[in-house]
Amino acid sequence: MSIEHVPDTVDNAKATPDVEQPWEALGLKEDEYQEIRKLLGRRPTSGELAMYSVMWSEHCSYKSSKIYLRQFGEKVSDEMRRDLLVGMGENAGVIDAGDGWAVTFKVESHNHPSYIEPFQGAATGVGGIVRDIFTMGARPIALMDPLRFGPLDDPRSRWIAEGVVSGISGYGNSVGVPTVGGETVFDETYQGNPLVNVLCLGILPTERLVLAKATGEGNLAVLLGATTGRDGIGGVSVLASAGFGDEEEDAQKRPSVQVGDPFEEKRLIEACLELLQAGLVVGIQDLG
Repeated sequence: MSIEHVPDTVDNAKATPDVEQPWEALGLKEDEYQEIRKLLGRRPTSGELAMYSVMWSEHCSYKSSKIYLRQFGEKVSDEMRRDLLVGMGENAGVIDAGDGWAVTFKVESHNHPSYIEPFQGAATGVGGIVRDIFTMGARPIALMDPLRFGPLDDPRSRWIAEGVVSGISGYGNSVGVPTVGGETVFDETYQGNPLVNVLCLGILPTERLVLAKATGEGNLAVLLGATTGRDGIGGVSVLASAGFGDEEEDAQKRPSVQVGDPFEEKRLIEACLELLQAGLVVGIQDLG
């Protein structure tokens, strides 16, 4: 028995306007799906729907928090701008440290993935923030982790806390970036809603600073990193932008948590820094 596969092209989408689509399973709300149809003047193709679910996710678009994040840019003073080499909009902020050197740093949260799968959720949070730093042209040199958990007399909170701490330390040690400090608070406020934040700091010679954009014709685009598996699919839309469910529902989401590979990332750091030092890179962007 063979089943013919019909590619969901734009023409096919126009010809089949009423076909049911898994917008809810991809983390979109009904009004968002209807807005996509309105923008396109038709239903989205399967590929377009998947891309919208990612780009319109809270994780990528900051749709509910950008009104607050915008204030950071509005409150930059002239004195702050004096030493500011890179501000909002890039992978990480960069400040001039003098004598031809710069410092870059960023804080990122990995709350939902760490609630569902504490070890890998926290570990890949470290991996992501480290990539944000070395894609600025910097060598990552330090990690810090402000953490918030529910009371430890709750079994689920204890499981989350132990897994998160193990994930952060395990990934950091393996990738070769030390955790130099942290802060842990236990309170009922965070029962069922842990906060897992990781900060990474890096240093770089100012001439090695690179941004996440490329100009000029004829540039070669290269995708570097570990092989893609089935883990982590829907991580930013199905998982990171969704609410928490019951334990059975949460367990079904575990495949959406990426499985980290710190040893491959260590190789990636050294390879990218070598390419950057040689002046071979026009622009670089973390895709994790």
